[in-house]
Amino acid sequence: MDLPPEVVDDVVKRLRRAAGQVQGVERMVLEGRDCRDIVTQLSASIRALEQAGFRLVTAGVAYCMDDPQRAEADGYPLAEIERLFMKLT
Repeated sequence: MDLPPEVVDDVVKRLRRAAGQVQGVERMVLEGRDCRDIVTQLSASIRALEQAGFRLVTAGVAYCMDDPQRAEADGYPLAEIERLFMKLT
């Protein structure tokens, strides 16, 4: 499946945000910061990764709906997109 450039840009932006948040969590742990603050930042990191995944799945659903035969031929029948979605939930 070829992802539209705007999807790629959005996913990369979300992944970079998550990477920065994870680095922040690591620093917080090493600095001995309060557990509540660490968990809050960790939660934000997880949400950022989930949002990147959901953006990809959304693109997959659009792909399947726009051209179901091509999507299936490319190995992305709607059932596969559903399985990918379930992995994120």
